[in-house]
Amino acid sequence: MSVPRLIDEGGLREKGVTYSRMHRHRLIKAGRFPRPVKGAGKSNAWIEAEIDAYIAGLIAERDNASQAA
Repeated sequence: MSVPRLIDEGGLREKGVTYSRMHRHRLIKAGRFPRPVKGAGKSNAWIEAEIDAYIAGLIAERDNASQAA
């Protein structure tokens, strides 16, 4: 079994997720963004596969919305 790859805030930015910390917190609280895992100290990290799935979901929403119009 492979270990999930973790990414930090810089990794989120590289994937195009440029939300502010506060906006991410609101989305997480609403269940609309993947929850981070705690890293060393106060740092947070996200499971890369969950972020990729989140982005794929945004693309699917966009595509479904354009087909409905």
